[in-house]
Amino acid sequence: MSSTSELLSWKPINRIRRNHALEHATLQILARSNPFARMAGYSDMNGFWLVGDISTDGLAAAVEEAQARLRAGEAGLAIHPNCGTNYVTTGFLAGIAAWLSMLGTGSGFRRKLDRLPVIISVVTLVVLFSAPLGPYLQATLTTQPKIGNLQVVRIERSLRQNKMPVHRIITHG
Repeated sequence: MSSTSELLSWKPINRIRRNHALEHATLQILARSNPFARMAGYSDMNGFWLVGDISTDGLAAAVEEAQARLRAGEAGLAIHPNCGTNYVTTGFLAGIAAWLSMLGTGSGFRRKLDRLPVIISVVTLVVLFSAPLGPYLQATLTTQPKIGNLQVVRIERSLRQNKMPVHRIITHG
């Protein structure tokens, strides 16, 4: 077994990955019935947070459906187009490309400014070609759609200071 697969199967990391998959599947199911709702999620070892103006009952139904569909093998629900993994991957690669494009320009402002068209071109190409990498990393590293015995223990609702509803979905297993 490789060190990467050992790390990914380590219980705390595996719990986060399974919660992350359940979070994504829940968000996708909620988006289908609430296409204009603004929602965001964040997973950790004990479950996940969901920020957005949705009912607790609707959320509970979506979580239940997400669990059932993941257990039935719908692994694609674990890959979300707006996952932070996608943005971090693209941002990291674009930043590296920009940095590499600046090598050798020296300290003069004019030489750096002359390099700007190259930087814009290189970063644009990196952004275009890195698009499939984020979902790939979700599928192989940051989510685990085989949620096994993961169960929702409870869902807690609260309001932020700006009156935005926040739900805490606590899991076990």
